[in-house]
Amino acid sequence: MRNGCVVGVRTSWRTVADGEFFCPECGGDRNYLRRTGRRRLTVLGIPVLARGAAGPVLECSACRGHFGLDALDHPTTVRFSTMLRDAVHTLTLALLAAGGTASRTVRDTAVAAVRAAGSADCTEDQLLTLLAALAADTGRMTGTYEAATGGHCGHQGLDPCGTALAIELHEALEPLAPHLAPAGRESLLLQGAGIALADGPCTPAEREVLSTAGAALTLDPDDIARLLTAAARSPRYRG
Repeated sequence: MRNGCVVGVRTSWRTVADGEFFCPECGGDRNYLRRTGRRRLTVLGIPVLARGAAGPVLECSACRGHFGLDALDHPTTVRFSTMLRDAVHTLTLALLAAGGTASRTVRDTAVAAVRAAGSADCTEDQLLTLLAALAADTGRMTGTYEAATGGHCGHQGLDPCGTALAIELHEALEPLAPHLAPAGRESLLLQGAGIALADGPCTPAEREVLSTAGAALTLDPDDIARLLTAAARSPRYRG
């Protein structure tokens, strides 16, 4: 009779790679070993018959749990922070390009948003320089550097949400969206709305940027409209 003490299956594991991942069991960043194995039927502890391949699996170095390779789809805490920082940075630049930089309140709000997202050393000069470089690189600037940063970027030949900026928004926001709860995606859009509303009602160009960002965050168009309307009516966001 088959008995756990007499007949069993033993797996011999072999490590093929290693790295860092977000461990579902530990709930944090951990090192992992990527392992493959061979199963063998054992009798009295002695391997006697091959039973096929096992894995590949990710073995957590801390809890020793085994997980499928899809665990790598979840970003580590460090990677997630970087994705969020880049998303806020890209959205901020797009909104500055659309609405201009003449308002001190807009510039201050933009810098505060980027700093809060993880770029603690961000300065106004850095954002303006990046904005001008973005315009020059994509051929959307018709004036000089001063024209781009002197207050009317969205109306001096900078296409506020043209093909290049729309692509950049999607590239920055789409990978982040699956890892944010609905409330987190809405909060990110509202943060952008705060920049746009810092100097008054949203312009059509700013609204276009926010709509593009909302779509990249997989928000429903009706929800995007609702959020932007609520932000425009809220003293928290109105300039």
